[in-house]
Amino acid sequence: MPEREALGVDASPATRVAGLVVAALREPHRIVGLPPRDLDLLLRVLRRARLLARIGWQLREAGLLDALPRAAVDQLLGALAHAEAQRRAALWELDRVIHALRDELPAPLVALKGCAYALGGLPNAVGRHLVDVDLMLPRERLADVESRLRQRGWTAVPLDEHDDRYYRSWSHELPPLRHAERRVEVDLHHNIVMSTGRARPEARLLLEHARPLPGTALHVLSPIDMTLHAMAHLMSSSDLADALRDLVDIDELLRHFATHEPGFRDEFWPRAEALDLARPAFHALRQAQRCLGTPIPAELIEASQAGAPPAAVVRLTDRLMPLALFPMHPDATNRAARAARLLLYARSHWIRMPPPMLARHLGRKFRVRRRAARAARASAADRPPAAAAPPAAPAASRRREGSRA
Repeated sequence: MPEREALGVDASPATRVAGLVVAALREPHRIVGLPPRDLDLLLRVLRRARLLARIGWQLREAGLLDALPRAAVDQLLGALAHAEAQRRAALWELDRVIHALRDELPAPLVALKGCAYALGGLPNAVGRHLVDVDLMLPRERLADVESRLRQRGWTAVPLDEHDDRYYRSWSHELPPLRHAERRVEVDLHHNIVMSTGRARPEARLLLEHARPLPGTALHVLSPIDMTLHAMAHLMSSSDLADALRDLVDIDELLRHFATHEPGFRDEFWPRAEALDLARPAFHALRQAQRCLGTPIPAELIEASQAGAPPAAVVRLTDRLMPLALFPMHPDATNRAARAARLLLYARSHWIRMPPPMLARHLGRKFRVRRRAARAARASAADRPPAAAAPPAAPAASRRREGSRA
């Protein structure tokens, strides 16, 4: 597992990346002393992992930015500015949604994920890239809310018939909506995981425990449910490439609520079992502790064994998850990481759909991609060949032309 100590030059590329990233997350002051080669590598992988703005904020708050080279400071401040612009755009979109629904606001209307973190002032909101607005509401209100938003300028992102049915019949959310004047997507959820998946939390329990957000018309999930949502999202995601940001969310939520929410640790596992999220909670707790050093009490670790899969699956997951989550070294090939991401991609589909549905879904995706590849080849074949570039003038001639300029 990634160590916090500085890594020697003989470490493998993957180990160097993991060690640099974990050290930066836990002890950002150590970035100041990095040699240029390691600093350049760290900035590149932090950008890929969507953590560059977060580290920039930590360094700025500690007054350490001026100790870094100017080029590095520019990258960090640029990432911070970009994250803040995205935050403003997402929260403005949320404001417009509430305004559009003001006459008959669903109760409760629950902000999820990034918007919930930002509105709640949680530590993992710092430097976060908010690219969409996620809202959860009672399922029976979805059609009405979607219709009212469509009447006020939002339209569904274009989808074919199969993908539209995927969202409406199988998924836990409607097809994304986007306002004609803005680019931020709005996702309307009726649950936090797919309806066809193996884990099936009861939405009613989540909504009943949601807490009102002071000064707004919104609710957020309870601290335990918010953390379990982050865990379920990570462990069912079909795209774990460079998804370390999601594990950092879990780490920071666990650390924050353990000290700010009475009874959080004692009530965590009973709630995970009540919501049928014991398996993803087991994996997420284990990976947060192993990869990021998240402090988890022995009592919670012991209780979580009730959600553990067979030992062979645990060992395989322990091997695959860090390979998938940590960004790959940009200048080195990592076949193991690519294989890990492919296997976890297959796993995500396996746990989200029953086998017959999965076979139909993947079969269709294969046919669509094959048709697209054939169309691309046909288009390339019909395209006239590019004209050959004129031969370059001899060097002596170029020098003479330059002397006349």
